[in-house]
Amino acid sequence: MTTTETNGSGQETSHSAAGISADEIALYDRQIRLWGMKAQEKIRSANILLITMKALANEIAKNLVLAGIGSLTINDHAVVSEADLGAQFFLSAEDGHLGQNRAVAASASLQRLNPRVKVIVDTDDIRTKHSSFYSSFDIIIATDLDADTLNVINTATRIHGRKFYAAGSHGLYGFLFADLIEHDFIIERQRSNLSTTLGPETKTRSIVSVAPKEPDNKDSNHIELVTKRELYSTWLLASSDASHLPPDILSSPRRKRAVTPILSCLRALWQFTSTFGVPPTGPELLTNHTALAAFTQMCSDKHKALGLPAETLRAELLRSFLQNVGAELAPVAAVLGGQLAQDVINVLGQTQQPIQNFVVFSGESMEANVYALHPREGELGRGLLPVTMGVIEAAAEVLEKEGQTTDLMGLGGQHLGGQPGQQQQLSSQMEGVEQQQQQQQQQANGVSTEQSTSAGQQQQEQQGSSADAGTA
Repeated sequence: MTTTETNGSGQETSHSAAGISADEIALYDRQIRLWGMKAQEKIRSANILLITMKALANEIAKNLVLAGIGSLTINDHAVVSEADLGAQFFLSAEDGHLGQNRAVAASASLQRLNPRVKVIVDTDDIRTKHSSFYSSFDIIIATDLDADTLNVINTATRIHGRKFYAAGSHGLYGFLFADLIEHDFIIERQRSNLSTTLGPETKTRSIVSVAPKEPDNKDSNHIELVTKRELYSTWLLASSDASHLPPDILSSPRRKRAVTPILSCLRALWQFTSTFGVPPTGPELLTNHTALAAFTQMCSDKHKALGLPAETLRAELLRSFLQNVGAELAPVAAVLGGQLAQDVINVLGQTQQPIQNFVVFSGESMEANVYALHPREGELGRGLLPVTMGVIEAAAEVLEKEGQTTDLMGLGGQHLGGQPGQQQQLSSQMEGVEQQQQQQQQQANGVSTEQSTSAGQQQQEQQGSSADAGTA
């Protein structure tokens, strides 16, 4: 593995295990007043991995480093291109970043934000990592990756009991996902006349203990500390049709109409990319009517699987989504990156309710809606560990004993239903879809595929303007 460690003066930084120094207390005074000394100590000792240094990860890294985490490892094997300069503020052509590794290019500016934080650069392809790589981190954050790679990384983090976040942005739209497995947090509240009952509050949240707060003044005698536990699903389940919206949403027609159709579009995007190996963008797809019809059908199917009314998935929404796939807009990255970084801080401090478990953002409505997406039946949390974890881990160990290089993406993809390494021509990939579309041609999809095709053609013309908008 290729790694480097730097600080603001070009030397490796170190932290005392004895506690926070007076200088650090002065530096972090405002946030210590917000979440307390104990939470700051936990933040200070955190070791976090951040994957793919694009605009969204830039924002996440900035917020975590300024908060004073212990160390941040930034992983990216790609090099800086001209497209990266539009919305990624750590990069510039004037500094000679073009052609450099993205993580290396961003590291110097990132380190200058807070020399006390250890910044580590990893330039390996994350898909080649063995699952044990993730065991040394407290939290893993994967950004702007395809769904199959996120499946494999999340599987590895579950093997080692590590908290996992996924995030992605597409122009005006984006998402956050959290799999904290089982996370305990403590809230302070006024003691009620009725005793607090231990047990489940919702499908995912339960109260596990209640204790009086140690009195530090006369008001503290009426405060109790309530420990709650949140249970989570894996990315593999939460991002697929296996998970559903909560019953309180599905039982209300008004609330179903309020669910953003961007959730259906995102699920269709992940399925399309997993099926065909490429997202529904780029010159080779923009003129392919069959591909665009397939994406439209996937959106309709995902919308129906979520139990949402067909009229909320409009042709103009599909057109807008397709025009934004793959684009980076700095304001959207700032909103999503700030929200994810704040949730990481909350999780480390264990004093506030974390995200449960999906956030879908729309820059058109400026709303970030939270949806708890889980299977209707079965266990959550640690009881959800899939058998594929043991298979992947055992296969990886056998390969290592035999002296062979472990390709975690290959192993995980095989056991998670993927077909890594099998790249077919686009025309042959679309052949089966085209036959299916001919059979379903007379059925009402609720969305005009002709309008979606027109959206794809417009996207090709507007790609240049999207990059300009991100810079603005």
